[in-house]
Amino acid sequence: QPQEVFGYLGPNGAGKTTTIRCVMGMIRPTTGSAYVFGLDCRRDSVEVKRFVGYLPGDIPQFGGMRGKDVVAYFGGMRGGVDAKRVHDIAERFDLDLGRRFREYSSGNLAFMHRPKLLILDEPTGGLDPLNQQEFYRLLAEARDEGATVFLSSHILSEVEHACDRVGIVRSGRLVKVANLEELHRIRLHHVEIEFADGSAIPEEKVRTAAGVDGVALTGQILTCTVRGSFDSLLRALSGAAVENLLSHEPSLEEIF
Repeated sequence: QPQEVFGYLGPNGAGKTTTIRCVMGMIRPTTGSAYVFGLDCRRDSVEVKRFVGYLPGDIPQFGGMRGKDVVAYFGGMRGGVDAKRVHDIAERFDLDLGRRFREYSSGNLAFMHRPKLLILDEPTGGLDPLNQQEFYRLLAEARDEGATVFLSSHILSEVEHACDRVGIVRSGRLVKVANLEELHRIRLHHVEIEFADGSAIPEEKVRTAAGVDGVALTGQILTCTVRGSFDSLLRALSGAAVENLLSHEPSLEEIF
């Protein structure tokens, strides 16, 4: 949808990059077709690229060229460079445009111009946590300024943080399109709870808690799987002598 950040979520090898390369006219699909702003991605590929800012997952290194030289090179293809925009983005990412291009992470380069559609393939690779937050802010700003964003990722938490809706791809198939509320409902966590020695364990309360499955008890350690909110599990644990609680996300293959 216009002015939407759409996440394209799937494990490595699911077909995310292949989809993007088809949209960008870089490879020919075996069947079907793709359109951007009503333009055929194969027949009108040159025109499509006028409206699209594409950030590939594997950016070429351009030898020993400096960042400002690469920006000028690509800017020349688009009729010039918005020097103020480039300076502002570089400053926000604490980026020295005099450095060699291969020293940059891909996320530093995603917003050097203002296209109608941003197609970003794993854009936060190589960004430290602070720059990731800055990247998400720029993403929201681009949307507010009228851009539409298609963001590919294999990281569920990243998609939840940045996107309005999510398409889930597995083995080359789009298996589900969900809004964030639906995504939260199906989100899965493996949980391990350690209770104080000799203390009572509310095993039955945990077993009957909404969204909790796979409950197992070994000594003073209880393990389970929680889908969606933790509220019902925490209510079941109320008053218990919990010494430690660990939670981790399973792989995307396990969830979907």
